[in-house]
Amino acid sequence: MSSRPPPPDIARTSAAVRAGDRAALARAITLIESRRADHRHAASQLVQALLPETGRALRVGITGSPGVGKSTTIDALGMYLIGQGRKIAVLAVDPSSARTGGSILGDKTRMTRLSAEANAFIRPSPSAGTLGGVAAKTREAMLLCEAAGFDVVLVETVGIGQSETAVADMTDFFLALMLPGAGDELQGMKKGLVELADMIAVNKADGDTLARAQRTAADYRAALHILAPRSPHWTPPVVTYSALTGEGIGALWEQVLAHRAALTADGEFAARRRDQQVKWMWSMLEERLLARLRSDPAIRAHVKNAEADVAAGRVTPALAADELARLVEA
Repeated sequence: MSSRPPPPDIARTSAAVRAGDRAALARAITLIESRRADHRHAASQLVQALLPETGRALRVGITGSPGVGKSTTIDALGMYLIGQGRKIAVLAVDPSSARTGGSILGDKTRMTRLSAEANAFIRPSPSAGTLGGVAAKTREAMLLCEAAGFDVVLVETVGIGQSETAVADMTDFFLALMLPGAGDELQGMKKGLVELADMIAVNKADGDTLARAQRTAADYRAALHILAPRSPHWTPPVVTYSALTGEGIGALWEQVLAHRAALTADGEFAARRRDQQVKWMWSMLEERLLARLRSDPAIRAHVKNAEADVAAGRVTPALAADELARLVEA
């Protein structure tokens, strides 16, 4: 039986990524997604080697409910930015991908123009069964893309549950896409999502839905007045645009740049970046601890017993958690 292939040469791989070799970038991201212990060690070395080349890209998180037009929006925005001379990387956070295989392949077929561009790179992030795994791998993939010369990284979330918070925590600007609607649809908006957003953009402001999109935008502006903004230096704007026609895409991007300028002037932009690094550390620590729980045979046996005791009502969840935590600390 043949032995497993060794991890890639770090110096050679990092040099290829720095040179903008897309195939090398894809292999590097595959390396950081691997669960093999030797691959994890090599991935850590690779990210550390490339760290000086990172941090110069603008990181934008994009969320929205299914049907809002995220893929079409990213396609239109990406093409606009490429026209401005930028290089675009698109990463997808999908915590459901372990069950469904994710949606990025479908998204990629809808990003028809962007996926054919030499200055664009589109890549999913696997869930590895947990949202924490998604967030950790996406952060590392983001740094690799920056080291490869991509100066805008768009991080897409499927817009469900904690994935929104995870993406907001790893990006400089968080964009919430909304559909034209009024009344009950507006009442159903998620307060937590709107509080995270640095901007709300109402899509499909074209044709018969133009007037409805404009009314919806006005309703969101009114609603935002009763919510505390995420930053004291930025009041989230509400804009309308059409991903189909491209109308409003340029104005949308101008708001992203205005946000960076406003937060940079007061030092908040750098502070957010520092917070991102600390949250990344805690995310990685949680992943390592969970990995040990799953991989250590002795601990795994205790985990199964603890699960059985909790399920049977013999032990409280809090007590079982304390006992398992002591095993990890030992």
